[in-house]
Amino acid sequence: MKTVQSMLAEADAAVPRISPDEAKGLLGRADVLFLDVREPAEVAASGKVPGALAVPRGLVEFRADPTAPTHEAAFDRAKTIVAYCASGGRSALVGKVLKDMGYANVRNLGGFKGWLDAGGAVEKG
Repeated sequence: MKTVQSMLAEADAAVPRISPDEAKGLLGRADVLFLDVREPAEVAASGKVPGALAVPRGLVEFRADPTAPTHEAAFDRAKTIVAYCASGGRSALVGKVLKDMGYANVRNLGGFKGWLDAGGAVEKG
């Protein structure tokens, strides 16, 4: 039986962490997708990484699957996906799911607060 802790450990083992400074170097690149997996109210309250695609954790699989009618064109298996959330747990789990779905280049930025603390830019709305 899996627990949340075992699932997080498995996700952390599968999805490399990336520091805010490393992530800043990827910002604006056409081959990188920043993915905010927080809930809409969280994004509205604090903003997001500029250009990030905001998809709540519960909908990521439906948006990432190119065969699904709800597929989001921004998801591209050729891109590096940098996922983040409020503290890093949801983004770790999403990263593992994306890897299971064939996305090879997935990174976990962790929490949005770390991005802010490192002076990362913010897009409101």
